[in-house]
Amino acid sequence: MELDLWWLLLLPVFFSLGWLAARVDMRTVLKQARQVPVGFFRGVDALVEDRTDAAARALTEVAREQPAALELQLTLGKLYRKRGENDRAIRLHQRLLDAADLPADQRDPVRFELAQDFRKAGLVDRAEEILLKLLPGNMGRAARRQLLDIYQQDRDWEKAIATAHELQSDLHSFQHEVAQFHCEMAQGELFKSNYAAARAHVLEAQKVNRKCVRASLLLGDVEFAEGRTEAAIAAWQSIEKQNYEYLTMAAERLFDAYEKLGRPLEGISLLRGYQKTFPQLDMTDLLYQKLCNYEGDQQALDAVRDAVQARPSLSGVYRLIEAQMDALSPEGRMDAELARALIAKHAQRLSVHRCKCCNFRSRAFFWHCPACGEWESFTPNRSEAQ
Repeated sequence: MELDLWWLLLLPVFFSLGWLAARVDMRTVLKQARQVPVGFFRGVDALVEDRTDAAARALTEVAREQPAALELQLTLGKLYRKRGENDRAIRLHQRLLDAADLPADQRDPVRFELAQDFRKAGLVDRAEEILLKLLPGNMGRAARRQLLDIYQQDRDWEKAIATAHELQSDLHSFQHEVAQFHCEMAQGELFKSNYAAARAHVLEAQKVNRKCVRASLLLGDVEFAEGRTEAAIAAWQSIEKQNYEYLTMAAERLFDAYEKLGRPLEGISLLRGYQKTFPQLDMTDLLYQKLCNYEGDQQALDAVRDAVQARPSLSGVYRLIEAQMDALSPEGRMDAELARALIAKHAQRLSVHRCKCCNFRSRAFFWHCPACGEWESFTPNRSEAQ
C-alpha cells in the first residue's frame, strides 16, 4: 500500500517534467525556425513547383547571407549544374576550395562536385584528373562510379573493365556490364577483320556472363566470317536457351548460314518453328520474303495469316494485304493499296524498341540505352504502342 501511494505522489512530478521538456523543445524549434531565412523557404517552394530559375535566385540570396553554410552551397551548385549553368557551378565550388576555413574532411565532397561540374561542361580530362585523386579517400567508390561513366562515354573499354572489377560487390557484380565491354571490343576487332582478337574478347565475355546473348551473336559472326558455318549456326541457336526474345536478331543470320550450306528449306523450317513456339518474335517479314522465294506465294500467305492470327500486328496485316493484292480486282487493288499505305505509315511510327528502365523509344536497337545508360535494357522485338 505504501509503494502504491508513493507512485501516486510521483505522477504529478513526472507530468510536470514532461510538460517542461515539451515547452523547452518547442521553444528551441521556434527559435531555430525564426533563424532560417525567408528566402530559403521561397527557394524550396520554387523547387517543389519545378521553377528552378526562381529557386536558383532565392537560394543564391540565402547563400550570400550565409556563406558558411556548406550544405546550402553544395545544393546550390547542384542546382546550377542541373540548369546547365556549369560555369557558375564551377566558380562556386572553386571558391569553396579556395576558402582557408573549409574543413579538411569537407574538401573531398567539394572536389567531387567540381569534377561533376567539369564533366557536365565537357571538360572530361579535368574531371578524370580530380576523380583519380579522390580514389584513396572516403569518396573513392563514388569517384569510381563517375570514372566508369566517363570511360564508357570515351569508349575506353579496358579502363572501364578495370574500374568495374574494382566496383564489384555483393550488391552488384557488374558481370553484365563487363561482358558488354568485352563485346564492344570484340565488335571493333570484327570490323577490322581481326578475328582472333574478336574471338578472344567474345570468350572473355562468355566467361564473365555465360548468358550474354550479344557474345553468342558475335561468336556466330566470327565463325561465319572464318568459314565455319556449322559452328556459326550452333552459336546462334544457343540464344534460344539464353534468352529466346533475341532470336529475332539471329534469324536472318541463321537463314543466310543455311542458304550458304545449300539447305535453305531447313532454314525456313527453323524460322517457322521459332515463330510458332515463340509467337511474340518479330520475324513475319523475313519469313514471308523467304517463303515467297523458295515455296511460293500461297505458302507465304498461309504463313503470314497464321502469324497474324497468333500475334496481331500492323506489320503482319501489311504483309497479309500485300500477299493478296494480285487476286483482287483493279478497284479492290486500289482500295487495298490505300489501306496498306496507311498501315505502313502507322506501323513505321508505332513500331519501336523500348528501354525497360527509362521507357526511351527508338526505331533502332541499342545494347546501351542512350538515355539512361543501362546495358541490355532495350526490348529486342519492336512493340506497337503509343
